[in-house]
Amino acid sequence: MSLRDDVLQGLTGPDGYFPVQVENVLGFDVPVLANRRKSLRDFVEGCRAHGDHEFLVLDDRRITHDQFVDLVAAEAAALSADHGISKGDRVGILAANSPDWVVAYFALVSSGAIVALYNGWWTPDEIVHATELTTPKLILGDEKRLARVPDSVSAPLVDMDSERPRLQRDVGAHEMPTVELVEDDPVSIFFTSGTTGRAKGATASHRGLVGFVEIQMLNGAVRFMQAAAEAEAAGQPPPPPSGGPPIVMMTSPLFHVSGLSGSTLINMVAGGTLIFRTGRFDPAAGLRLVEKERITVWSLIGSMGPRVLDEAAKGLTDTSSLTNVGFGGAPVSPDLAQRVRDILPTTAANVGIGYGSSETVGVVASHGGADMKARPEAAGWVLPTMQVEIRDDDGTALLDGENGHIWVKSAYTMLGYWNDDKATAETIDEDFWLDTGDIGRLEDGVLTIDSRARDMILHNGENVYPIEVEYRIEDHPAVSEVAVYGLDDELTGQIVAASVVPMPGAALSEDELHAWVAKSLAPYKVPTSWEIRSERLPRNAAGKVVKDALSGQREFTAHDD
Repeated sequence: MSLRDDVLQGLTGPDGYFPVQVENVLGFDVPVLANRRKSLRDFVEGCRAHGDHEFLVLDDRRITHDQFVDLVAAEAAALSADHGISKGDRVGILAANSPDWVVAYFALVSSGAIVALYNGWWTPDEIVHATELTTPKLILGDEKRLARVPDSVSAPLVDMDSERPRLQRDVGAHEMPTVELVEDDPVSIFFTSGTTGRAKGATASHRGLVGFVEIQMLNGAVRFMQAAAEAEAAGQPPPPPSGGPPIVMMTSPLFHVSGLSGSTLINMVAGGTLIFRTGRFDPAAGLRLVEKERITVWSLIGSMGPRVLDEAAKGLTDTSSLTNVGFGGAPVSPDLAQRVRDILPTTAANVGIGYGSSETVGVVASHGGADMKARPEAAGWVLPTMQVEIRDDDGTALLDGENGHIWVKSAYTMLGYWNDDKATAETIDEDFWLDTGDIGRLEDGVLTIDSRARDMILHNGENVYPIEVEYRIEDHPAVSEVAVYGLDDELTGQIVAASVVPMPGAALSEDELHAWVAKSLAPYKVPTSWEIRSERLPRNAAGKVVKDALSGQREFTAHDD
């Protein structure tokens, strides 16, 4: 038994701090934590324990944990009195990250409403699609995004900025809602990222979002105790405990699981502070905010990573407060992870990544620090209570080390796609196993993602996994970003194509890149179509590259925030 197994067994055994037991969830026996919160309202009420410690910060507006609870109670009362919002109603939120977004969301879910989390980058057509799918009783938003809502949408629109005095009236005069909330009640509709077509609504339960947080807390305890045991065995001092509640740069969209659970819910438990910003993302401005607010945690989604590192390398700002940098939305190359360690050295022990999706709700696998450095291309250890199986095209389970389709089973899996039984049945089988749509392999409990199944390129009968080619190209010192994808070809089925963004001031040629890749990869994996571009790669709000836009299969539309 490994050291990690020993630590995990001690924490999750009957006498551990996180005891695990098997319970029946939705008709299936699955492992769950015995001691757990039962709803998102429990998180709100738990904020009282953090009193006057700041929770939500945007410019000069600073809201403490105590004040947050009072605001949630007041807004819940106003939404009920003015709009008749009650348990089971769908309500859309279409707004940029902000304190008002967080207050509105928890006012709604504490009342039993189901929140449809509209993507802030959507076009009018996409807004119409989500509205027709979820039929919300009300849509809350900000002025900029509500202006995109077509007249054909009949749901009432409420501007959270101009209507704040009405929505948050009589603060301190209301108790939290008391409507019964059940663990498996639907609570949020997360829209799939849309890299593969029309967005579907992955419906999460209270149990799913609670589980995301509590399993992450368990995983953090495992990592800390494992590091302490390793230090003791080596005769070294143990790692220092946390220096206080986290201070988090809120760059992950709140309409995705990573922003809502990975940043917001976790810090409601930890007593952390969420620092919001406005306007289009600018790496220099972001780094100045790190210096001003002494930010400790930053999730660098999508193209933020290379851009922030390019700027931080100039040494113009103090980043010494940063202790934890994570990645989400897409796999991270070993080269990029090492650049973080080199340029932001105070984060080196905690550079990490997690793997999950809107459908799994919970994080499936995760690692960081020394584990990530030792296995830089892996997604990490499969987390406690998460079950992973690798299957072939016929659904047969494969052996350790064999590539196949990644299937996941847990108590936290989405309830299904909202109002789409056909898509649900195609994704979740009769035993509650979820087909993630990804390809990977398991080796001694460590999961490695080889590529999005839908991204796999079939060239002359050979499978080409884009991520392998992307990693090789990104190793080039003059490359900032890269995306590899297939282009239809009458002769070979598909050819391998690559779009490359050079480092600032660097010059690249197709011949140079071709030779660089050919040194390490088989000829059939070397791109034969190259695009060297000055613009950043197109990405959706989750940070994933929209490869269909690069290959010409769809037009990329996004709204700068």
